[in-house]
Amino acid sequence: MRFSTLFSLVAVAASASAQTISGQFDCEPAGAYTLCQNLWGESAGVGHQTSTLLSTSGNSVSWRTVWNWQNAPNNVKSYANVLHNTAKGVQLSNLKSAPTSWQWTYETVSNPVRADVSYDIWTGVTPSGQPASSASSFEIMIWLSGRGGIQPVGSQVQSGISLAGHNWTLWKGPNANWEVLSFVSQDGDITNFSGDLKQFFDFIVQNYGVASSQFVQAIQTGTEPFTGNASLLINNFSVALNQ
Repeated sequence: MRFSTLFSLVAVAASASAQTISGQFDCEPAGAYTLCQNLWGESAGVGHQTSTLLSTSGNSVSWRTVWNWQNAPNNVKSYANVLHNTAKGVQLSNLKSAPTSWQWTYETVSNPVRADVSYDIWTGVTPSGQPASSASSFEIMIWLSGRGGIQPVGSQVQSGISLAGHNWTLWKGPNANWEVLSFVSQDGDITNFSGDLKQFFDFIVQNYGVASSQFVQAIQTGTEPFTGNASLLINNFSVALNQ
């Protein structure tokens, strides 16, 4: 009887973790994270996208998103992502480390495809604030992949930046009421990334006018498709903020 009850609980948990979401702004709990579709730009094109939570364990999450988008090749159609529920509210000056690990792969991908795989980190003058809101001061992106000739917001301001064991170009420009700083891999697709996000924060504080009094308000990771189709598998992702 005890074994049967335990088996039932495990079965329920496994079933819950395999739920697929398909609505434009659908979200679902994902352990330490929240998984969201965020098809904010879908009206610019024609297509569809679904996202599926595969598993969670402690501070780690695994998920998949499958998409097919056409038309308006210079417009982002979505940012399916996971957002950490508690890795936020820390002032950059108080941050000791921000370890992160991300393993991902394209299970299938069209050729050509226009898409990035990226961190999207938001900071502001207050400890809390929604991403892409009036509370946002800076949007810090880290592109582990950018295919099809796509470019971040703004213009390239530096190249050959060595951080977290890889080389990056840096792009900078305004978007709405916040400034966007985007590190783009010069090493091609980085499908197995481990590093300390504090290195990126320290670099922009020291070189690009970001105040150390800024607070991390949100850490998201996911993909921005423009056109093409793909099945993107996130085998494992984790991040933490240590004070």
